[in-house]
Amino acid sequence: MPTSVSAKHHPHDDAPDTADSFRRLADLPPGPERDTLRGRIVEAWLPMAHRLAGRFRSRGESFDDLRQVAALGLVKAVDRYDPARGNAFESYAVPTITGEIKRHFRDHMWTLHVPRRVQDLRNRVRFASQDLAQTIPGRRPTVAEIAEHANMSEEDVLVGLEALESFTALSLDAELPGSEDGYSLADALGSADPALDTVVDRESVRPRLAALPERERAILYMRFFGDMTQSRIAEQLGISQMHVSRLISRCCGRLREQIMRDAAA
Repeated sequence: MPTSVSAKHHPHDDAPDTADSFRRLADLPPGPERDTLRGRIVEAWLPMAHRLAGRFRSRGESFDDLRQVAALGLVKAVDRYDPARGNAFESYAVPTITGEIKRHFRDHMWTLHVPRRVQDLRNRVRFASQDLAQTIPGRRPTVAEIAEHANMSEEDVLVGLEALESFTALSLDAELPGSEDGYSLADALGSADPALDTVVDRESVRPRLAALPERERAILYMRFFGDMTQSRIAEQLGISQMHVSRLISRCCGRLREQIMRDAAA
């Protein structure tokens, strides 16, 4: 029994007539003969797979990678196609290959992970915008026009429009539009306020400070909030500087111990 792919072609050169080959493939048991026939069928349909990949070549992915993805989709289509259903292989292979390419973009080309629903909204908005651009030249379609054309809510259109600008990330070193002095996005970003690091500490110590005896609380306030020296504090309270030093050390040690104990509780 011959195993070559039929030489008869459809009107398009990349759509060969492999109906007989598929029927033989379905009847063959696993083995070298079946693998050879399967490979010849795949090879016969590769031009069509490459043509489908060409439709996506302007979307930022290399054409060689797209051809490989399309070939993978073709192999899946060949393995899953059932000639007994009576449908032409091309009608099954085209959506299978196209779907494989779209999955590749969805899974590998987005800089950040974007939910599939948002990606679908993006595609619907993009196609609707392209259609409307043919009928309303000179301006962009409005949100309401896109929503009506694509049978979407205006909220979903806004999500899709935002996703249109989110396929790739902008470098922080990129110069901002309209900037003439090299002003970049990084220059517009804020930085962490060092004072924020002390917020938790201050809030933790506040109730413990309030519980100190009045004189000790006053000494700590004058030293750490009034920025007074120990000598001035001693002079103001009528005690020795050594006594002030001991009180400060004792209070700070007690506060530290209490706060650490609270944190561990």
